[in-house]
Amino acid sequence: MTAGGPGPGRDSVLDRYFLISERGSTVGRELRGGLVTFVTMSYIVVLNPLILGSFNASDPSAKRDALGAILPVPQVAAVTALVAGVMTLLFGLIAKYPFAIATGLGINTLVAVTIAPKVSWPEAMGLVLIDGVIIVILAVTGFRTAVFNAVPAELKAAIAAGIGLFICFIGLVDAGFVRRIPDAANTTVPVGLGIDGSIASWPTLVFVIGVVLTGVLMARRVRAAILLGVLGSTVLAIVVEAIVHVGPSMGTNPKGWSLGYPGLPSHVVGLPDLSLVGDVSMGAFVRLPAIAATLLVFTLVLANFFDAMGAMSAMGNQAGLIGRDGQLPRVGRALVVEGLGAVAGGAASSSSNTVYIESASGIAEGARTGLANVVTGLLFLAAMFFTPLYEVVPIEAAAPALVVVGALMVRQVREIDFTDFSIALPAFLTIVVMPFTYSIANGIGAGFVSYAVLRLATGKARGVHPLMWVVAAAFVAYFAVGPIQAAFGA
Repeated sequence: MTAGGPGPGRDSVLDRYFLISERGSTVGRELRGGLVTFVTMSYIVVLNPLILGSFNASDPSAKRDALGAILPVPQVAAVTALVAGVMTLLFGLIAKYPFAIATGLGINTLVAVTIAPKVSWPEAMGLVLIDGVIIVILAVTGFRTAVFNAVPAELKAAIAAGIGLFICFIGLVDAGFVRRIPDAANTTVPVGLGIDGSIASWPTLVFVIGVVLTGVLMARRVRAAILLGVLGSTVLAIVVEAIVHVGPSMGTNPKGWSLGYPGLPSHVVGLPDLSLVGDVSMGAFVRLPAIAATLLVFTLVLANFFDAMGAMSAMGNQAGLIGRDGQLPRVGRALVVEGLGAVAGGAASSSSNTVYIESASGIAEGARTGLANVVTGLLFLAAMFFTPLYEVVPIEAAAPALVVVGALMVRQVREIDFTDFSIALPAFLTIVVMPFTYSIANGIGAGFVSYAVLRLATGKARGVHPLMWVVAAAFVAYFAVGPIQAAFGA
């Protein structure tokens, strides 16, 4: 038995393959961490279909492609769980890190809002597939690893801290603690506290109690604190719903449960519809001008490239997996497998898949190896058949984990030398732009560009790695993609 948890001993095949003892973990911690990661990020199987899909083709608000077609919500849910399960398993078995993979938020919105209205859904997913192939090629050739290793340690720390704020903000928004001001045109304040400046809904109150509960458990160093916090919040949500009958939000009830419903489902098991798998086309380069299609792929590549890099760097730091040289061991293998997530997501019409920052919740529970990913992946595959069961956990019960993990990750700011303003400003921009623009890639881009400019202006250009100049130039083009498209008539 391995000290601290159930499972095979130090010399077992399982222990040696996943490096469990070597990384100071136990089988018990890995199993628990994998479960927590799934619970924290399983919302994507509900949310991704709502972003990409529609329930009814006759609905005026349905998300249509250029031909007027829709992606049915049940089919998107099935392929979302399928690709997340398969890619998370592969990442755990091959890369051996506890970084789960699922459809990337932000990229799926880009596909639904910007790309699909210009082409057909199969053609949009074809562009995602091309993006994935490019990402894999960049990883296989070593370019992606070289860029990963070229980033200064202090900017990596800023990326970790920025992601901490970002996932905290995601939790606050998902739980309704932070909301958009309904009549933003008549105010200079874009967001506010709850509803009309107060915590006016039962789901948000459940979230607040969940944050306090999880925080107390963490402060008292209770084992499985985050998992217990999620379970406790879920039980509270079920009790609240049984007494008050809050009901789901469904876009019309601002005081309802946003995602997931804390009540008994009408059925538990169902066969998944996987008909979207393979429904992909390369016709976008025929339907659109070549420059327009190319710019769309460029945008996808840059967002994918740095979302994953930032997440892996941050979680590697949090898990203590970064080596003495400041690098993540075997990162090249990890980046190749992660790139395959975009290929698989495009081929299955679930949109590009990437490593998930919510994996940090499992890491906070002790996960350090790919065994945790095996647990998470298997649970995603089971989710294809048991969707109504895991929907019992509302997002308001899972969101406290994101806030607590955000607090853990933001501690990386202590690694930044704020006395050197040529470092301080890029680090600061990296940290704040992520949550303010709801994008990891945007934050990294702002940090990289400002770092290159300030280093050049202060006579420190020789200390900048050549690849940083290349990446900074790419981000300038990324931020200017709109004017570039207009200039070329795309």
